[in-house]
Order: sequence, then structure tokens, then C-alpha cells
Amino acid sequence: MRRLALVAATENGRRSAAHLARVLPGAEVYGGPAKEALARAWREADGIVAFLAVGATARLVAPLLGDKRTDPGVVCVDDARRFAVALVGGHEGGANELARRVAETLGAEAVITTASDVTDHPALDAFGRDLGFKLERGSDVASVASALVSGETVRLISEWRYPLGPLPENVVPGAPQPGVPSVVVSDRTGPFPTPSVVYRPPTLVVGVGCSRWASEGEILDLVSRSLQDAGLAPGSVASLASVDAKRDEAGLLGAAERLGVPVRFFPARELADRPVPNPSEAALRAVGTPSVAEAAVLASGAELVAEKRKSPMATCAVGRLPVRGRLYLVGLGPGDEALIPPLAREALARSEIVVGLAQYLERVRHLLRPGTRTVEPPLGREVERAGVAVEEARLGGSAALVSSGDIGVYAMASPALEIAGTDVDVVVVPGVTASQAAASLLGSPLGHDHASVSLSDLLTPWEVILKRLTAAAEGDFVVSLYNPRSKGRDWQLEKAKGVLLEHRPPDTPVGIVRDAYRPAQSVRLTTLADLDPESVDMLTVVLVGSSRTVVRAGRMVTPRGYEL
Repeated sequence: MRRLALVAATENGRRSAAHLARVLPGAEVYGGPAKEALARAWREADGIVAFLAVGATARLVAPLLGDKRTDPGVVCVDDARRFAVALVGGHEGGANELARRVAETLGAEAVITTASDVTDHPALDAFGRDLGFKLERGSDVASVASALVSGETVRLISEWRYPLGPLPENVVPGAPQPGVPSVVVSDRTGPFPTPSVVYRPPTLVVGVGCSRWASEGEILDLVSRSLQDAGLAPGSVASLASVDAKRDEAGLLGAAERLGVPVRFFPARELADRPVPNPSEAALRAVGTPSVAEAAVLASGAELVAEKRKSPMATCAVGRLPVRGRLYLVGLGPGDEALIPPLAREALARSEIVVGLAQYLERVRHLLRPGTRTVEPPLGREVERAGVAVEEARLGGSAALVSSGDIGVYAMASPALEIAGTDVDVVVVPGVTASQAAASLLGSPLGHDHASVSLSDLLTPWEVILKRLTAAAEGDFVVSLYNPRSKGRDWQLEKAKGVLLEHRPPDTPVGIVRDAYRPAQSVRLTTLADLDPESVDMLTVVLVGSSRTVVRAGRMVTPRGYEL
């Protein structure tokens, strides 16, 4: 977890710092005089939020500046909490992202001045960071960044497709060309064109077997020679892998620490089931499996690209992990843009393609980065919609599938997850559900146990719906009725009303909310007996109270049972 230092010099600043310390993971208030607190934070923290003027902060940090690759990111917040200014370490120090997070938390405006951010170009010193990319030392970031921002053609050179998100039009995938600036994503050692920026994706697994007391140096030397001979970059090593019996092997653990990667251990019986090109009777006698290095690579889900080689006390093999695309399943909440969660905005910005109904895409089109494609299969083609997004992710790209409300509630997450396999990384972004939105406008009808039932029998037989509704009525749950009535389904709500009246009194409060958080919003309170199905349509959510639900000061409330 990143450590975040909060420094303040005024009472307002201290209040704001205390609030951030409560809500941001890893945040800590640094007390004392601002100069001393900043100096201490500079040594200890990964990021700093200074509740000071920009000029004052600049003077205080100027003597502390060293290397942008290691300096912490610094964000300044004014005393009125109007602006969060990324001052130092915008990309590598994480100040730009920190400014956005602080601004969202405090209700301020993020001020970011780095050229790539303000022109919507990828920041080369942070490119692919969320995918684990490492920037190769010696990369010509300045030349390629200049070409990128200036609109010159920049080549994207990669053997595989990665979920990089939308890229500017002047970034063109293809073969290298002499003199054309290039962005290279590769686990190979090159050579690469100049000028270029080279990123190392975490694609390599190194399987290691070793005798007791094998030294860290011997293991590191063997790994280095194996990678070099295979033309593979050490910066792309994602992990080491070995057999369970080596969990306490000091040399192996030390080598992993030196490489800055974890070690995965597998039971001998699992490794023994893996067919390998170079089995060993000695390994079988020693640890119960005929292969450690090669089998551990395969057990990690990697394809063997460099077979086992030996040193006196160790063995080593190298494998490549498949590239996994990314599928975002995004709930946009109800109609108000302010209720689109920050995670949803971030997911949309990272997606090369966004799939959804036209009315949903229209709501978020301004949140998409230049170059993002949209696909709008019409209502009734839900499986096609899910399939388009999943297939894009399967090909290694990044795709977002969007729904209103929460995508996991009567929406598109279910069909997408039924199709998606283990070859795709899935990120589910929750949203405010229709029943939550309606409930907030009515008061607190969901304050105790509640159930949701969709009255649409297009995908669920009416007999099943009736059984579930009856159970909710008998259990005295507050009931949220989704899809209550349409032109083609005009009788189900009347039937549902009858079922509920069998189990609760006629004066049970009922809330009817149409177009929640949209310009045409309407909110009405009535009773179960007076509920008029003719006044309800598909844009409406009906909330039926339990036997304990009451109306207080015009608000629908289901008590928790506290003594008042």
C-alpha cells in the first residue's frame, strides 16, 4: 500500500487533513511545523498532500528534489479546498492521480498541467502501469513524448495485443520503421528502433529447482544466463516457481527478493502430473516429481519457451504467460451524471470499446477518451451485446459493457459472465440500483429486510415469478417491483397487487418512482389498496412496504427497531 503523508499549517488545513486520513488508505497526518513535516514526509512517504499555497510548497520542497523516478508526488490543496494542484511527480510520483483522488474526496477541482494529460495523450512514464509494465532504463521518453504530443506518427510495436485502452490516432500499430518514434511492448531483448520507449510486460515465469543450500548467486546466475540465451528480458519476469519442498530454501527466496518478484510453490503431486520434455529420475527421488523447473512453469499457466538448463546445484526453465484481455462490467447508476461512480468513469476511460444500448452510451459519450469505439446492439439482443464485449477482451483488448443501475441486478453482468472464460480478466464496477435510487427519493423504505422481484415474464415463467412474490409477501419483506408493467405486459402488476393484499393490510405504504434522477422524475406515495397499475410503466419502480413500514413527514420509512 502506498504511504500518503498529509501536511497542514492552518486550522482549515488540519481539518481537511484529518478527513483525508480517515477515508484514504495509507494516509497519515504529519504534525509539527510545515517545513519539518515536509522534510520527514519526503523521506518516508510515496505521496504528499500539502494544505499550503503552491508557492510556499514549491519553496519548501525545492531543496529536497532529487530524481523524478524516486521523488514522491506532491499535491497542494488551498485553504478553501477549491483546488488540488499536482505540483511535483505528476506521472512517476503519482501526483496526477493523487490530485484526482483528493479532489473527488474533498469536492475540489483537480489541476493537472502535464502535457500528456491535458491533451489526452498517454503519459509515457506511467504507460501500462496498471498492467504491470516496467519502463526500460535508457528509453528515450523525451523524444517519443514530444512526437506523440505533436501529432507525429508513433509506431506501436508489440507481438501481442494488450488491454491498453484507447490510443491517439497518431499511434499506429505495425512494424518498426527507421527514424519513426516507437513505443515497444516486448519481453524480448531487441534490438529496437530509435528513438523508442521500451516497456517490459510481466509475461515470464521462471521455474527453478535446486539442491539444498544452493546459493542465491548460483540461482541468479543460472536465471540470467537462461534469459539471455533465450533473448528474453529480465524486466519481464513476473515470478519464480518451484516445488513446495523448497518453501524454506534461502537461496531461492533470496534470488526472488533480488529480482523483486514473488515465488509460487506447487505440491509435488501436481507437478508430477505435468508432461515435460526433460524429466529427471533424480528429481523424482529427491522431491517426488520428475520435474520441478519445467513442470512449475506449466503449472503457472505459462507456455514453455526455454527448456531446462542446469548448474551444479540448480535447474531453470522459462515460460511465457498468455496475454489476458480485460472486460469491465459497468453499472452507470440512475440518470443523474453525479451518480456515475468514479470507478465507472475510470473503467470507461480505459476501454477501447464500449458496448451498450444507445441511450446508455449517450449518457457517457463525453466520458470516453478519443479513439474509443462504441457498439450499440438494440434492445432484445442482450446475448449479442455481451458477446461483442467478451470477444474484444478475448482478443487481448479492453472492453466495457454498460448498463444503467447496477450491472449485476437485472442487467448484463450475468450473460457476460456466463460467456467469459478464464482467459479474460473481469472487473465488475457496481452502480446505484433502481430500487436504491427510488428508495432514496421516497425516504428509507429499505431500512429493514427487503426483496426485489421482476414482474417481466419474458425470460422467467410467470409461475416462478408468482412463487417468489408469494414467498416475499409471506415473509413480510419490503418488495421492490422491477419491470412492473409495459404495453405488452399489462396484467402482471394487478396480479402482484392481489398477492400482496393477501398478506398485508390495504393501507400498506407504496412508493411509485418514475425516471429516478432524470429530468422527468416523479415520486408518489399511495397505499397498496389504492395502487393504480394504469399509472405505472417500464420506467417505474414500485416499492411496497412491509407490515411495519410507515409514512413520517411525507417520507416512507421501514423502522430498524431502535428505541427512540
